[in-house]
Amino acid sequence: MIFGQTLRTAGLGGAIVALLATSVPAIAQEESADMRIRRLEAEVRALQRKVFPGGDGRFFEPEISAQPNTANTLVTPSTTAVTDILARLDALEAQIQRQTAQVEENSNTLRILTERVAILETPPAEVVAVSPPEPALTPPSSAVSSNVERMAATSPAKPATTAGPSSERLAAVQAIAKPQTDDAGDDEYSYGFRLWDAKFYPEAQQQLTMMVEKYPTHSRISYARNLLGRAYLDDGKAKEAAPWFLKNYQADKNGARAGDSLLFLAEAMLALKDTKRACIALAEFSETYPALATGRLQSQYDADRAKVKCS
Repeated sequence: MIFGQTLRTAGLGGAIVALLATSVPAIAQEESADMRIRRLEAEVRALQRKVFPGGDGRFFEPEISAQPNTANTLVTPSTTAVTDILARLDALEAQIQRQTAQVEENSNTLRILTERVAILETPPAEVVAVSPPEPALTPPSSAVSSNVERMAATSPAKPATTAGPSSERLAAVQAIAKPQTDDAGDDEYSYGFRLWDAKFYPEAQQQLTMMVEKYPTHSRISYARNLLGRAYLDDGKAKEAAPWFLKNYQADKNGARAGDSLLFLAEAMLALKDTKRACIALAEFSETYPALATGRLQSQYDADRAKVKCS
C-alpha cells in the first residue's frame, strides 16, 4: 500500500519535471519571436526612410517630432480705424460743401421766384417761374430769320423825356430801396425790376437803360434788356419796346430771356397792328424755341397765336 503511494508520488513529480522542461524552451521561443518581429519592424522603418527620405507621415511616424513653434507672432497695429475716420471726415467736408452750394443756389432761386411772382401779379403779360437758359437748338431757317432782322431798322429807343414828377411820385420812388450787395450790376438790375414792378415805368426805363449800357457783359444782361422792353411795352410804347426785344434776341439767342423777348416782340407787333411781322415772330419763336413753346411759355404763346391768324 505504502509502496504504491510512493510510486504514484514519484510519477507525479516526474511529470511536473517533464512539463517544466518543455515550458522553458517555449517561453524562450516566444521571446525570440517577439525580438525578431521588433527587429523586422525597425528594419522596415529604416528601409522606409531610405525609400522616402522626406519622412512621409503616410508610411511611418517620425521617431523624433519637431517641437511646436512657440515663437510669438508680432501683430502690426491695424490702421483700418484711422483710415475710416479720415474717409468719413472727407465725406463730411464734401457734404458740407454741397450743402453750402445748395443753400446759396436756393437763396438765389428764392429771390428770382419772388421777382417772378411779382411779375405774375401784373396785368400785361403772364410770366411764370424762372427756368435755366434753354440749350442751343437748331438754327431757324434763313428766310424766317431774315424777316425778323428786317423788323427793326432803328436802334433801341432812348428813354423819352417826360415832365418833372410830382413830389408825391418822387417820395414813392424814393421809398423803393436799392439793393446794396457785392454785385453792383445785379443791384442795378434788381432796382430797375422793383421800379417796374411798382409800375414806375419811366423810372424803370431810365434805370434799366443805365444798367445795360454800364454792364453789357453782366450775367443779368439778357434779363435786363428783356425787362427794359417790357417797361416800354407796359407803358404803352410798343414802338420803343420792339427794338429792345429784337436786340436781346439777336445778341444772344441762347440767352436766359432771348425766347421771352422774341415772344414779346410778337406782342409788340400785335400792339402796332403789324400782323405780318407778328406772325413772323411767332413762327420764329416756335421753330427756335420748341421747348419754351410747349413748356414755360406755352400759355403766353397760345394766347398770342389766338389773337392773330397766320397763314
